[in-house]
Formats: sequence, C-alpha cells, structure tokens
Amino acid sequence: MCGIVSYIGKQDAVPLLIDCLKRLEYRGYDSAGIGVMHNGSLEVRRSVGKIADLEHLLRRQPLQGHIGIAHTRWATHGKPSDGNAHPHSDCSGSLVVVHNGIIENYLSLKSGLQAAGHRFRSETDTEVVAHLLEEYWEEDWETAVCRALSRLKGAYALSIMTRWVPDTLIAARNGGPPLIIGLAGDELFLASDIPALLKHTRDVLILEDGEMAVLSPEGVRIRTLDGRPVQRQSIQVEWDAEAAEKGGYPHFMLKEIYEQPRAIADTLRGRIDIDTGTVLLPELRLTPEELRCIERIAIVACGTSWHAGLVGEHLLETLSRLPVEVEISSEFRYRQPLLGETTLVVVISQSGETADTLGALKEAHGQGSPVLAICNVVGSSIAREADGVIYTRAGPEIGVASTKAFTTQIVALYLLAVHLGRIRGTISAQQAVVLLKDLSELPPHVEDVLTRDAQMKEWAQQFYRYTNFLYLGRGINYPLALEGALKLKEISYIHAEGYPAGEMKHGPIALIDQQMPVVVLAPQDRWYEKILGNIEEVRARDGTVIALASAGDEEIATKVEHVCYLSRTSELLVPVLSAIPLQLLAYHIAVLRDCDVDQPRNLAK
Repeated sequence: MCGIVSYIGKQDAVPLLIDCLKRLEYRGYDSAGIGVMHNGSLEVRRSVGKIADLEHLLRRQPLQGHIGIAHTRWATHGKPSDGNAHPHSDCSGSLVVVHNGIIENYLSLKSGLQAAGHRFRSETDTEVVAHLLEEYWEEDWETAVCRALSRLKGAYALSIMTRWVPDTLIAARNGGPPLIIGLAGDELFLASDIPALLKHTRDVLILEDGEMAVLSPEGVRIRTLDGRPVQRQSIQVEWDAEAAEKGGYPHFMLKEIYEQPRAIADTLRGRIDIDTGTVLLPELRLTPEELRCIERIAIVACGTSWHAGLVGEHLLETLSRLPVEVEISSEFRYRQPLLGETTLVVVISQSGETADTLGALKEAHGQGSPVLAICNVVGSSIAREADGVIYTRAGPEIGVASTKAFTTQIVALYLLAVHLGRIRGTISAQQAVVLLKDLSELPPHVEDVLTRDAQMKEWAQQFYRYTNFLYLGRGINYPLALEGALKLKEISYIHAEGYPAGEMKHGPIALIDQQMPVVVLAPQDRWYEKILGNIEEVRARDGTVIALASAGDEEIATKVEHVCYLSRTSELLVPVLSAIPLQLLAYHIAVLRDCDVDQPRNLAK
C-alpha cells in the first residue's frame, strides 16, 4: 500500500524523492506529497491523484533543500484529497510526518489532543502522530519521539522531520509495514520497499519491529523504542536497478511474465543435484530429524500466494504423504487453529511483509509450531521471523498483479515436497532423480509457452467486450482456475469465477450461455476424461470453450472452439505452464479495455 521515501545528503532532495516515489507506484495510491527542509524552513506540497499531479504542483510552487520526506497514500482514514495527503504537520508547522499502517487508537488520542487545544486539519489517523510529537517536544528530540510513539496502538512505519533538529530524519517501525535504509556513501535514503533504492544503492539496513533509526550527516544510528542501542550489519541486495525498470516493455506486468523462465531458473540454481536426486536448501534451517517429526502441514497465505499454496497441497501430499491444509491468512489468524510442535506451518508471501501472513506466523510460533517461509525478499519480516526460509529469487515484482512470484512459489513448494519425500522415505532416490530432471526442464518449457503470446492477444480481441467469465479445472489444476479468474478480475475489472469442474453442476452451470466464455484447464492427466465431460456440458448450453491442453491432443480440438497447446511435462508441473497463457490472456484483455494494468484501481501490493 502506501509508499514512504526520505533523503538526507548533498543533492537537491526534490528530484531524488520524486524519482524514488515513482518506483513505488506499483504499491497503489490515491495522493502524493513531499516535505523539504531548507535553511531552517520547512515546506510541504501535497496533491490528490498521481505523482504527475504533484510534479505539476511543484513546477508552479517549487521546493528545494537537501533533506526531505515524501509519500504516496492509499486511503484508509479519510477520503482521497489534498488535505488528507501526507506529509502531515503539527499546529505550528514545525514538523512533518509520513506514515504507513493504521493507528488503531487515533480517535481517543485525537479527542484528548483537541481538548488540549490542538487543531486538526485532516480526517486521517496519521495527523495524530504529528500533534503527539508537538505535545511531547523537549530538548531531546529522540526522547520526545519515543514518548509520543509509546502512546500509539497499531502497526506503523514512520518518517519524521522537524525544523527543531534540521539535519536529522527519524524513522520508526512497529508492526508490519517495512522500512529499508539505503546507504550511499555520504547520502542516506529511506524507503518502504527496495525498488525505490536500487538506482542509488544496493547496500541496505532493514529496520525491525520496535526500532527507531536516526539518520544524520554522521550516519545511521539504530535503537529500540525503549532505548537500547542496536548494532546491525548492512546487507547487499542482489537485484540490480535495471531489474526494476520496464526494459522496453509497455508494462511491468508483461515484462514480469516474460521474466519467468529466468526467475524459475534462478529459483532452481544451486538447489538440485539431479545425479543423486537431492534437493539442497541450506536456508531451510530445519534439520532432517526435525522434519521427520512433522505429522501435518498447514500452508497459510493470501491471494495469489494462497493459490500457489493450493497447488502445493497436491505436491506435498503426493510426494511427502503428509496431510496438508491450506488456509487464508486473514481467516487463520483470527480463529483458534489447532497447531503444535508436530505441525509445520508454511507461510507464503511475495514481499515477506503481508500483515495477515505475518500475524499467522506469530500465531504459529505462539503455539510452538515450526514455521517455514517461502518469499521473495531477502531480509523481509517474514523471512527473519520464520525458523527457515526458501527464497524464490524472482527479482523485484513491480506489477500489482502477481505473475513470476506465483510460478516461482510453486517451484519452491515442489522443491520442498521432493526434499520432504526423500527425508521421510516416501520417494526413492531414483524417483527423485526423475522429479528433479522434470523440474530442470521447466524453464525452456515456459519459454515455449510464451510463444503463444500472439494467440492470447488474438483471443483477447475476441473476448474483451464480455462481462463474465468462468474458469474450470480439476485436481492440481483447480487452483489455476482460481488464479486465472483472479488475474482477469484484478486487472480488467471483468467479473470472473474459478470453480472445480466437478462442481459446475452444483450451481455455476445455470450461468452458462452464449455470453459466458468458459476457460477450461484440460491437460491429458488422470482427470482428462472427466474434464472432457465437463466441456460437453458447457457446449450443450451454447457456452464458448477456451481450452488449455497438452501438445498433440487432437481429440480436444474437435470439442472446443479455441485451444492453446502446452508443452508436455510432469502432471505435477503443468500448473506452472498453465499459468502463462492465463496471465497473458488477462493482460491483453486489460490493455484492450484501457485499464491501468500495473496499478489496478483500488488495489495495492
């Protein structure tokens, strides 16, 4: 959601901050603002709309200075407006603050501050922080910040600047929203996500929960909010700046679809020994002895990561023979799940900062369960707090609609399933050799499927005016029906539903007519004859069928109007190949409908 960037150095802060904000546009936002310090004077510019609107304002009312903070806001408290945009100030205009997260007790705090004479100008929870800071101001600015923050309840990430201490930025974090400090020689950056920093540095410090960082010309000093000093080594981000650019593609989403062969290859690199049938996962940090004690697995995730988890359920149960349950994070953390030391909880998150998934992780730890994270961002909150981690190595995913994160998550789950199968003795070394050989051949198969792009574009021309779609799949391909429908919904705003094909007769069949295209995942696997029966049911009701099928399947071409052939691979890996045309179809339909593909309305990453 919201984006934070800050800068302190010798350059003009304004163009640097605007550039960094643009690299966070994928997070979703409805307004933007910037605050800059110059010669002891603090000035702010804010605008509803896109960053381009803020730039237009800055051309009319320019700012300059060598220290500043900026923000893109995704509305929670208060509608999108100039007045609700960040940064927010105190009564005297002596300090400004930008904020990600939610202050849960802001109403009671606001009431008390108003009684003390503070005048509020916005509807946001964030403005409470600025007035609290003013209320607690004393000569020691850091102590004042800590006193004010001790009053807050909720999850927050903050960047604070004041003319009282004109050469210093303070950052603080409590709860989910991330903050990353970029070290670039005598310049310091702060951002809520790594892509904002890549053009300037790959040397970063990750601020952890309950910590505050003081950024000044002397460098960075980290302490806990209760005053204990923290020593932390910086880490090097492996992504390069070019990875976060479009590279000639019209949209980040299309670029990231085409990056999937490389992303999958990176996920596999150094992790498989085909000769011995061994999976090498040094960051797993769970010993074979610990894994042999596992009696059950719970996979917890949100959105597209949840769909990957549903594929993982099939992989893990097939290869490790452990019972697996897949849970939605936002539901899991608010009920009373039955866990314990023999339940392995696998949490999946592209960013490693998904608040509900992080909450589920903490719930699992509270009940004594070991936790394994599958995520993409090194040093993220979930990666740090889990007992072990499998990094997907997909590189930065800028488009809000997840693509390469999804397919690399499935690959990571496949690796885990083979690893557990070997440890538990449910698959032999010879079987593992075959499984890993199939996996090693996946990147060229994905490259082959990408050659169907022109076909997907042609289909999009035929179907982009339709207002409803149905997606059907069976077994391990049912999650792909869910994922295909989600992709279409989130970027084209077309209503779409994914269903297990066997459930079609229990309701969805009533919807099928000539105006209802039906996308069917129909590889030649153990469910093939059943799925053909479902196709006949659709055709009998004049539905138009779009099928994804196995290469060489001549029979299906006689039964459907449109067929896309996928390279033949292991039944367990078909979901990865199926994902590609579904992503491309949604992308091209969204483009034809003139939708904002990388930043869909109402969504944030």
